[in-house]
Amino acid sequence: MHVLAVVGPDDAGRADLVDQFVDAFAADGPVAVVTGDDDPVLDSGGLSRHADDRVRTGVSVGADGWVAAGTDRTPGEVVDDLAPTHDYCILDDVREATVPGVVLGGVDYGGDALARGETASAVDVDATVTALHDRLPRETLESLVERAKRAPGAELSGAVATFTGRVRSRDDPDDERTTHLEFETYESVAEERMRTIEAELEEREGVHEVVMHHRTGVVAAGEDIVFVVVLAGHRPEAFATVSDGIDRLKDEVPIFKKESTTDGEFWVHEREPGGE
Repeated sequence: MHVLAVVGPDDAGRADLVDQFVDAFAADGPVAVVTGDDDPVLDSGGLSRHADDRVRTGVSVGADGWVAAGTDRTPGEVVDDLAPTHDYCILDDVREATVPGVVLGGVDYGGDALARGETASAVDVDATVTALHDRLPRETLESLVERAKRAPGAELSGAVATFTGRVRSRDDPDDERTTHLEFETYESVAEERMRTIEAELEEREGVHEVVMHHRTGVVAAGEDIVFVVVLAGHRPEAFATVSDGIDRLKDEVPIFKKESTTDGEFWVHEREPGGE
């Protein structure tokens, strides 16, 4: 799923710009919009009163659609929830986000700005869409599993096997704590190599689909780094292909890792690209 933040004041035309991006994306696939409003407009049933210390999440479902409110979801978690079922997500004035964004009115934004302007009229929507498509999409294990299940031959599959590598805080209880890892890659080279590995593994008897994804940039301790998903006829070939897939990814895909701990930071030159 491609994620774009649009941040800036209301009087800069942000709402109109969000609508333009919705129109641009909707022809290609399902679009979600996540607002940064602390007091969203909810249904007449007063759903907001249920999102308190007693009820973690409230959802109302009716003929006109559904609406939800809650107390414990970050913007990133909401985006990850949407990834399996949407191709695009627009963050409407979520200024704490760090995804690629469009910045209006000179407001502060910590993510990579694909476009800037005092007002919405200064933003080239088509050029911004093209720039966003040049970035890696946001993937989760769930979104990759859903993609694998849509593959040709899915009706012949009886097994989905997965591997998830994550950032561990320590190798040993006495080690200093890892705060985050940062991954860099020659993007096209790494992607092309992963696609080659996927294709070669899919040539195996009984293997219908292989999907790999490795995150880049900063990944905090406890977060997921890398995924391998295999759709196969039976579990033996599924498990074997997952194991071979992550081994080949670590050995053959050029990804560089910098580790930051409570004691400093350093580039890691080792076989494993993360906490897996």
